[in-house]
Amino acid sequence: MKGMTWYLTAGFVAAATWSAVTTFSGSPGYAQPASFYAEAAKPYKGTTIRVLDEITPLQETLSKIVPEFEKETGIKVEWELLNHFEVINKGQADMLSGRGYYDAVMMHGFQLGPMISAGVIRPIDDLVKNPKLADPNLATADFIQRPYKTAAFARDKQYAFINWNYNQVYWARGDLLSDPEEQTAFKAKYGYDLAPARTIEQMRDIAEFFTRKKGEKLAGKPLESDFYGIVLEGIKGGSTFGVLWNNFMKNYGGDIVDAAGKPNFDTPENVAALGMWAQLWKFAPPGIAEYSLVDVPTVMGNGIAAQTIAWSDFVLGVDRPGVSPFAGKFVYAPVPTKAGSTARSAEAEPSVTVISAASKNAEPTFLFLEWLADKKQQDKLIALGQGGVPIRSSSWALPAIKDNPNKTLFAAMQSTLEISSAKPKMPKYYELYDMLSSIAQEVGLGKISPADAAKKGQAEMLKLCTSCLL
Repeated sequence: MKGMTWYLTAGFVAAATWSAVTTFSGSPGYAQPASFYAEAAKPYKGTTIRVLDEITPLQETLSKIVPEFEKETGIKVEWELLNHFEVINKGQADMLSGRGYYDAVMMHGFQLGPMISAGVIRPIDDLVKNPKLADPNLATADFIQRPYKTAAFARDKQYAFINWNYNQVYWARGDLLSDPEEQTAFKAKYGYDLAPARTIEQMRDIAEFFTRKKGEKLAGKPLESDFYGIVLEGIKGGSTFGVLWNNFMKNYGGDIVDAAGKPNFDTPENVAALGMWAQLWKFAPPGIAEYSLVDVPTVMGNGIAAQTIAWSDFVLGVDRPGVSPFAGKFVYAPVPTKAGSTARSAEAEPSVTVISAASKNAEPTFLFLEWLADKKQQDKLIALGQGGVPIRSSSWALPAIKDNPNKTLFAAMQSTLEISSAKPKMPKYYELYDMLSSIAQEVGLGKISPADAAKKGQAEMLKLCTSCLL
């Protein structure tokens, strides 16, 4: 995706507040009460704030709402949208330099450890406690709590609200899973019914079953090219290791650190998860080692793989008429867990927009971030997007979600978000992640055995940190 910059301005700021005398209920001269934000923003009217965010279908929908904030408050918002990788690099560079060009920057959960450790994020506790700035009706208890609490708080301080509940779901070709011939053949081979995978083992069976060569039949028709049983992210970087870590290792009962933050990579549970990871790569397209989080939905949309685990917000941009020829034929489910295990985990990236420590406009920026998280705006976002990824529990009952024809997608999202946590706040997250991403790729390519990978990962982690948490 290309980066985009949206400069969202209001045309008639002078007439934007709701405190002007209007006619109401047939009574001329009735003074309609000002909205909380119109009143709170009076000292900052005419201020310009700069906000950097990531471009996804969610933010593109939000762009239709942001001008309402400008109209309501008189605060101008220059809202810049860049792709996933650019928003990380550009946002962090600005904050770490102390330049403060951006007043607020969208941060994925994994960025928070290094950035809090560097002291470049402004805590908002004082703003939250300020009655002139804190909306008494924000209803933070309505935020989906686990993503919110694990992302927005650290060291007994609050750094943000919650903005984006990025999460992964299981995504499969429903037309293939429901094909009678395929169902009969699958049951004959594996002894159980073909359906969306509930366990990692079932996902592995489905991957093997649907991996076929050009000329073989799929749903009764000869294939014009090779077809693959699964596609996963495999690039060194991106969210590849997050997929392995949270969708496999944790579901096998493993993790990369123990409760005290000490490296814990060389456990039997992690070795088993790495072994399954290596197996699944055998049923994926040959270019998997170069696939990023953007490539995975592209492959699914093009119809050359039977299933994946992917970011649900990208699904929203693919499973649409005119975008994918298979729109309406996909089915979704929660991320599969290990058979017989009580562990339940799913890769997610609860993300926040933080105020730069170098910002000179903390108060008006806070009002904007608070306004975005408000239920009124969130309800509009869901309605305009004909769905979306909720940050509020009440959103699940909105018609755009409750009555959406793609019910399995939103049910899968809800299941994921029940258990979603932000990444642990690690000061050396980038160094750890880069090293572990390399190991994940080497295991997938068969360059190193799962057991040797676990030993290597443990040794390298211990070089970086004996206690890895913030």
